[in-house]
Amino acid sequence: MKCDKKTMLLYAVTDRMWVGKQTLAQQVVDALQGGVTCVQLREKELDDAAFLQEALELKALCQSYKVPFIVNDNVTVAAACHADGIHVGQHDMQAQNVRARVGAGMLLGVSVQTVTQAVEAQKNGADYLGVGAVFPTATKADADAVTYETLKAICEAVQIPVVAIGGINKDNLLQLSGSGVDGVALVSAIFGSKEIRQACRQLRILSQKVVSG
Repeated sequence: MKCDKKTMLLYAVTDRMWVGKQTLAQQVVDALQGGVTCVQLREKELDDAAFLQEALELKALCQSYKVPFIVNDNVTVAAACHADGIHVGQHDMQAQNVRARVGAGMLLGVSVQTVTQAVEAQKNGADYLGVGAVFPTATKADADAVTYETLKAICEAVQIPVVAIGGINKDNLLQLSGSGVDGVALVSAIFGSKEIRQACRQLRILSQKVVSG
């Protein structure tokens, strides 16, 4: 399954730490209405049963907006809810093993930090790459830093879509211009915003500027 580059433009990654007055589902609806082009459900604490229940709810929401729904790391949940995709990191299951489990019909995203990892992921069946952290981030304290030069080199080395992630917000997003990325993946810039819908509208415009060069 090939990944449409347009779905990488504004890629929302959920984070339960920002849930407050709204439920996660309500926050995702706001993000969808604000124009996100992809949603990834990331849950590190829930057991599989609760994760699956949440995944089914969010998948239905994404379907109603015709936006791909991706599950982070958990292949079992991704398969059970018939997610549009699964995203794995370098320290999770190998990309080729994930592809073998989910089949050709599911999108496979892989996190990479080097050109070597990027080329390997593409060879092993990745449909798109998440590259970062391109800026310092509190969301994932153990994320390795990726320079602008490396980000650009990765984009030039692969034929599949590349999305930048890590510490990206409205104030630094335009610094990614010229790198060749197909979009940006955001956590706190979306879900940490008091006005998620408005934030997404603004971020989508900025991302479009980066992608269009």
